Amino acid sequence: MKFQTHSYLFSTTFLRLTIFLVIFCKTKAVLKLLPNVSVTTVFVFGDSIMDTGNNNNMSTPSRCNYPPYGRDFKGGIPYGRFSNGKVPSDFIVSELGIKEYLPAYLDPNLQPSELLTGVNFASGGAGYDPMTSKLEVAISMSGQLYLFKDYILRLKRLVGEDRTNFILANSLFFVVLGSNDISNTYYLSHMRQVEYDFPTYSDFLVNSAYSFYKVILNFHRKYFIHF
Repeated sequence: MKFQTHSYLFSTTFLRLTIFLVIFCKTKAVLKLLPNVSVTTVFVFGDSIMDTGNNNNMSTPSRCNYPPYGRDFKGGIPYGRFSNGKVPSDFIVSELGIKEYLPAYLDPNLQPSELLTGVNFASGGAGYDPMTSKLEVAISMSGQLYLFKDYILRLKRLVGEDRTNFILANSLFFVVLGSNDISNTYYLSHMRQVEYDFPTYSDFLVNSAYSFYKVILNFHRKYFIHF
């Protein structure tokens, strides 16, 4: 019981901190790096908050490449962003001075030069819980990691291993998701309420997030030899 109480407090604190960071970043819209830190490449994983069009060619209800989406974007074209204009992943690369927009990795018109400065693997409807991605017909987190591995292979063929290591060593990762797990999988569909009460489901999400970040850290150890 004591363990569950501490676990619940950790989970709710983690959730509140995530919400605070999202609100803070949207309010300030400023990213500041340390003077000696250089970032040349950005990678984004997550859900519809960050997705810039990876769901466009999928048979999924979590798709928005049609009006009125994108009405305030360049040319008023709905590129697949879940917004009338830019999404946070675009603001991040723009604020860092890398490029104006972060393209979707599955964009059929993706130019090879875009691989050098970062791409977006996020998929609208995804979640830490694998069931969430199944319910929403989205690219799961394991699927997004598979795309990242494919990206590394493409980058090596394009610029060679040494340059690839340099790019990865100077990259920044953003992971934004979790709301679909709670709102859709747990509360709306009730699919997980059969197995979990909310505190234990929160623990499950935290553990799933931890497993995902461990994989990212393994990439860090393998490729980020310049740090």
